[in-house]
Amino acid sequence: MAINRRKKYLQRAIVVIAVLIGINIVAARFHTRWDLTAEKRYTLTPATKKLLQGLDSTVTIEVFLKGDYPANFRQLAQSAQELLEEFREYGGNHIQFIFQNPGEGLSDTSRMQFQQSLVEKGIMPFNMQVQEDANQGYSEKLIFPGALLHYGSKTIGINLLKSQGGMNPDAAMNSSESLLEYQFANAIYHLQQKRPPLVGYMLGNGELLGAEVYDALTTMQSNYLLDTITLQYVSHIPKDFNAIIFTKPASRFTDEDKLKIDQYVMNGGKVIWFIDQLNASIDSLQKQENFVAFNRDLNLEDLLFRYGVRINQDLVQDMQCDFVPQVVDATGQMQPLGFPYFPLLTPTAAHSIVKNMDLVLSHFASSIDTIKGGSISKTLLLTTSVHSRSVKAPVEISWNNLRIKPNPRDFRKEYMPVAVLLEGQFTSLFRNRLDAATQEAIHKGTGVPFKNNSDSINKMIVVSDADLITNAFSQKNGPLQMGVNLFNQSMVYANREFLLNSLGYLTNNTGIMEARNKELTMRLLDAEKTRKDKSKWQAICFIVPIGLILVFAAIFQFIRQRKFEVG
Repeated sequence: MAINRRKKYLQRAIVVIAVLIGINIVAARFHTRWDLTAEKRYTLTPATKKLLQGLDSTVTIEVFLKGDYPANFRQLAQSAQELLEEFREYGGNHIQFIFQNPGEGLSDTSRMQFQQSLVEKGIMPFNMQVQEDANQGYSEKLIFPGALLHYGSKTIGINLLKSQGGMNPDAAMNSSESLLEYQFANAIYHLQQKRPPLVGYMLGNGELLGAEVYDALTTMQSNYLLDTITLQYVSHIPKDFNAIIFTKPASRFTDEDKLKIDQYVMNGGKVIWFIDQLNASIDSLQKQENFVAFNRDLNLEDLLFRYGVRINQDLVQDMQCDFVPQVVDATGQMQPLGFPYFPLLTPTAAHSIVKNMDLVLSHFASSIDTIKGGSISKTLLLTTSVHSRSVKAPVEISWNNLRIKPNPRDFRKEYMPVAVLLEGQFTSLFRNRLDAATQEAIHKGTGVPFKNNSDSINKMIVVSDADLITNAFSQKNGPLQMGVNLFNQSMVYANREFLLNSLGYLTNNTGIMEARNKELTMRLLDAEKTRKDKSKWQAICFIVPIGLILVFAAIFQFIRQRKFEVG
């Protein structure tokens, strides 16, 4: 009897072990996950999945978020690890990652050299305040919340922590988590490209090409093939250019110039316009106490109007603005004062280009009107705040304006557009204006037939402030990053991010930009309630588990006594 019972137990044990082994084998080969979060936090976009499944070589990712960091940085590191594990589900062995502390174990000299190499790859440091001891003050610790991605002989660096120029730290960290998928997927996309998109930097009408656009040019060169095009030296703009960009043209466009641009658009070419409608600039204000800003007369009004927008002959002022230092008394004391002509533009969050993006620094921007009707859809990307106004040209601008405190009752306009995305089938400005002989001459001269309309959906971005992608110049540090105030270089706005997102949307057809639409909900604890109820919940967390164990033990003992008690 005992032998049979032992044999039966042994058979059951073998069956259980066999079932467990089988489950593990099946789980290793075939497995799935369910994302039960409301915002689908752990679900990758279809474009990201397709990108990862199409990898033909290994992408090695070094994430510099390992160390004794505060809770919010540990949360960012945890989110990055969970995301990369999800990447590996679709990329398989082609996705390898490691978390490390940059410079750990190196000498001071080697660590500084390594950290400098991270900065050169675009990974910006962050000064974190750390309290070494409860009885001591705070000390600063330099960290590099970023990652390096290696693919063959290529390496690219990304920042995982958003700039906090216009956000509170919690919101910035939440946005950083929301953008993790896009950051990694976009970097992998650029790494595995055999030929990056070709971008044309337009010249010939007084566009900027100097130290003031150093950061814009180097940023574009790091991500795209960049070449210059002098509009007057070419018969037409080649279709090989995936996009062209105009930066602060200063001289008048002729009809011949506009015809070349127009036909490039009709043939599917993408354009980004950074235009100053008035001749206002920070250089003018630095050279003299005051000046008058008037219309540049670029002769682009009819072209842009046909495409769906009009840049107004005005300057916007905003209560939400950047600061410049000014002398405030007879002793020469300096104080930062808000300058309404330097508005901090608000991303509308209506499009993936500006989703989860910080404020954008602007200087002397004009307002934009969108034209109703037609087949072109207009999406506002950047606007002023709810406390803004416009001043019609000619506008007298003076440093004395800084010393006059703005009256909020004068700033009653809301969300005045400064950057607009245009999408649709564009109609040529020269439709029904050229006879057959002229059209034939254009065809023979350029090799491209004249078109009255674009054949398919095309895209264009119009920005009414060219200074948005210019950079300040420091006598000590040279050209600064765009979106940085010369007098407060610790504050970095999202100007560079806006430029890259705009170019990425116009030139990338894979749909990776959709990942920018992901938005994680902040579920924060009530700080005051947490402080008040801290002791109560500590007691509950300590007593309840022990109490449950004791209750379970008492019930078990009671059942055991009833079962084995002698009748």
